[in-house]
Amino acid sequence: MNYRLTLAYNGAAFCGWQVQLHKHAGEQRTVQGELERAVAVLEGERRTVYGAGRTDAGVHAEAQVASVRMERALSVYKLRAALNGNLPPDVRVIEVEEVADDFHARFSAVGKTYRYRIFNAAFVSPFLAGRALTEMRPLDVERMKQAAHVFIGRHDWTAFSSAQSDTEDRVRCVTQMEVRDYWNAEAHGRVVEITASGEGFLRFMVRSIAGTLLAVGRGEIETAQVEEAIRTGNRALSGATAAAHGLTLVRVHYDSAGK
Repeated sequence: MNYRLTLAYNGAAFCGWQVQLHKHAGEQRTVQGELERAVAVLEGERRTVYGAGRTDAGVHAEAQVASVRMERALSVYKLRAALNGNLPPDVRVIEVEEVADDFHARFSAVGKTYRYRIFNAAFVSPFLAGRALTEMRPLDVERMKQAAHVFIGRHDWTAFSSAQSDTEDRVRCVTQMEVRDYWNAEAHGRVVEITASGEGFLRFMVRSIAGTLLAVGRGEIETAQVEEAIRTGNRALSGATAAAHGLTLVRVHYDSAGK
């Protein structure tokens, strides 16, 4: 049977999604690794769990999607309970669906939505620490909103991606780039959120965009410089890559066939 898993995890203690080996320390702790160990308890052998995207170390997820083929027949409710019973508390399966054989979490996806969260206050909130970047300098959110529109569309994102990206094609279509702010009563301060949707994102791309918008909000970069960075691919014109812990994968998009 082919199962689709919807996952939530706090990425603070993970070395990202993908299973990876360190030559001195063996296998590093990853979300994929924890899931494959949980599946192995039920199946009696390890099976590959495919993720919709390879979130980096420290990045969180509200609704990551994974797929796995299993021989053991369990109802979706029993499978969710069994997996969660064998997973650590910082990752949870929130939904299980039985899907068609041709469904693949990564290759069936048509887009993703990420959110970068900034706590804009003169102190670190104990409620948002590890889940939002604290920016103590004032941010001009209106400037950030104006600059955000520049990122919408199909562009070459060389200036906003890792130089070590494992793909030569750096052209992607961004369909949404929204900045909003609100008062968080629990944290006693203002939260600024950058929401980005698109058909796909390069490594560090959303964090680089977030860092650039932060620089715009602090008055360090003008919108015209952002436009030039996109046009020329010059990384020196973009802002510093924002820290991983402020980023969350909030949704993976599929067409009607893939739900």
